[in-house]
Amino acid sequence: MKYAILIVSNGTYIVKEEGITDLDKAKVSFHKWCQTYWNAKDVISATVMIADENLDAVEGYKEHIFHTVESAEE
Repeated sequence: MKYAILIVSNGTYIVKEEGITDLDKAKVSFHKWCQTYWNAKDVISATVMIADENLDAVEGYKEHIFHTVESAEE
């Protein structure tokens, strides 16, 4: 089975990595991308997931990331 890291960030769909054959490596990559998007100041919302060849989330590896938008007056 091959896996991919899929991300939707601020409404833009991105295939960050694909063709991963080792699930443990896919999990490490998933956590790396989650950390990156949690720390990104320009991300309002994002979803990161490990997808299999059927575009299903693998073992529940799907994380929603939300940041509050600061008011321009603040």
